[in-house]
Amino acid sequence: MNEINTIVSDIKKGNLKPIYFLMGEESYYIDKISDFIEETVLDEAEKGFNQQVMYGRDATIEDIVGAAKRYPMMAERQVLIVKEAQDLSRNIEKLVSYAENPQPTTVLVLNYKYKKLDKRKKLYKVIAKSGLIFESKKLYENQVSDWIRRVLSGKKYQVEPKAAQMLVEFLGTNLSKISNELDKLMLILPEGTIINPTHIEENIGISKDYNNFELRKAVGEKNVVKANRIIAYFAENPKNNPLVMTISLLNSFFTQLLLFHSLDDRSKNSVAKMLGVNPFFVDEYFLAARNYPMRKVAQVIAFLRDADIKSKGVGANQTNEDVLKELLFKILH
Repeated sequence: MNEINTIVSDIKKGNLKPIYFLMGEESYYIDKISDFIEETVLDEAEKGFNQQVMYGRDATIEDIVGAAKRYPMMAERQVLIVKEAQDLSRNIEKLVSYAENPQPTTVLVLNYKYKKLDKRKKLYKVIAKSGLIFESKKLYENQVSDWIRRVLSGKKYQVEPKAAQMLVEFLGTNLSKISNELDKLMLILPEGTIINPTHIEENIGISKDYNNFELRKAVGEKNVVKANRIIAYFAENPKNNPLVMTISLLNSFFTQLLLFHSLDDRSKNSVAKMLGVNPFFVDEYFLAARNYPMRKVAQVIAFLRDADIKSKGVGANQTNEDVLKELLFKILH
């Protein structure tokens, strides 16, 4: 986050690099930086002649170099943005000669999503020297809730931990998808709102009572009735509650619980840090640890692996509903 703030701050000050190579697994920040350059470096009068967008699937390296070497018209500089530049990955090293001597009046932006340059090769080293390389790394699941909180805080909103967790469990770690849903919420809800699970349910369509978060909690509490109600709801709404996601989240929970059993320091903040969870959820792990001794936790992880194999049609001819029912019975009994 600090690196992004520095990049944006330098652009605002006019401290521009001749090449911005934006790469990595998380497309959200690549788009954000690229869009910021597209929107702010040139004024509206300059953009007509001096701003161009190309796409990797439609262009060659020679096309890009030729465009980058042009001089701006009635402006101090030109901006050339190459979107989907990862489509040029086979020939990307051909940029070396341009990167060694980039046109000083051109700002070349390459959006190289879901891939990254090989640091051992010459292009990476040359761009690192003459321009800027930014790697947008995918956040781990336990980091996304905090990211949601920071984004909303910057827009003068707050979010309850459960509401943030609901978004992560429903949308995964794709920051672009989450950002789109947050934008919808902020259009509907007034500034200063503390976003809660009811807001999520009413405006995004994620059930606040029947979701993987609540299933995990019910399992941890050994609340058989509640757990069975939730899986019955999942069976009726399979598209919104894919089995692979449920198994994955339960596996993460019991893996964390196995780690919990090994901790010497069980103060709330220490547990939260070691498990990578919000302190708000730590009490659930204390309760689950009482209900599931270490030996049982190890058993459950084996059950989850078996269910994962069955869900993929290996070694059993069961529906996803039956796989989940069998799994919950084994865990809870």
